[in-house]
Amino acid sequence: MFALVLLAVVAGAMAQRVAGLGFGLMVSPILVVLLGPLDGVMIVNACGATSSLLILSRVWRDVEWRRYLGLMVPGFAGIAVGAYLASHVPAAPLEIGIGVLLLVGLVASQLVARARRRPEGPVDGLGVMAASGFSSGLMNAAAAVGGPAVTAYAVLSRWDQRRFGATLQPYFITTGTTSLLAKALATGGHWPALELWQWVLVFVCMLIGIVVGDLLARRVAGETVRRFVIGIAYAGAALAIVNGISHLSAGA
Repeated sequence: MFALVLLAVVAGAMAQRVAGLGFGLMVSPILVVLLGPLDGVMIVNACGATSSLLILSRVWRDVEWRRYLGLMVPGFAGIAVGAYLASHVPAAPLEIGIGVLLLVGLVASQLVARARRRPEGPVDGLGVMAASGFSSGLMNAAAAVGGPAVTAYAVLSRWDQRRFGATLQPYFITTGTTSLLAKALATGGHWPALELWQWVLVFVCMLIGIVVGDLLARRVAGETVRRFVIGIAYAGAALAIVNGISHLSAGA
């Protein structure tokens, strides 16, 4: 089981480096099924923040800090709501909820992308940015999948892909760290039950994924990787829902 966790971390880190996002989309549903909804999401929060921190040095010059702040301020409110839900909802319903949240986020972001593929002009008001930041923060804390909400904003605002991917790195560092701490506080200090050597292996695998992603970024289009990530995310979300329903049935 732990080998599957490590494999998922490598794949997620590769996607994060090439496409700018994808760690949570790929890894969260897998770890939720393998380790449980609370521990799985907390580990993804920790790894996602660390992965973005390692990538940030490579894309620092392209970060748009104004947009980072515009998304992050309402994101804190969303994180507070998501952390409360993640720490108070029973495991099986939470697992189903995480899968549903992921599916909704994926479908919504794709519908927005198709509907606005040739918009007459950018939609970039403070209200749109605030709604995206809040939704992303809530989903990051509850399910470690804050990417779809900010992707929808990027499409609506016609945000340059290179600058969007760069700005997501400090954004995910902040949301991942804050989500992790908020859930630890909300649960009275709960921490994922991994041994020190397991944490070390997880972070080593993340480094391997980033290095491989660096090589792939020169050869594979980011859009190709993003489509692959979305396909894996759909499958993982469906698996989380089925797994949660099976746990509910067994409990009944």
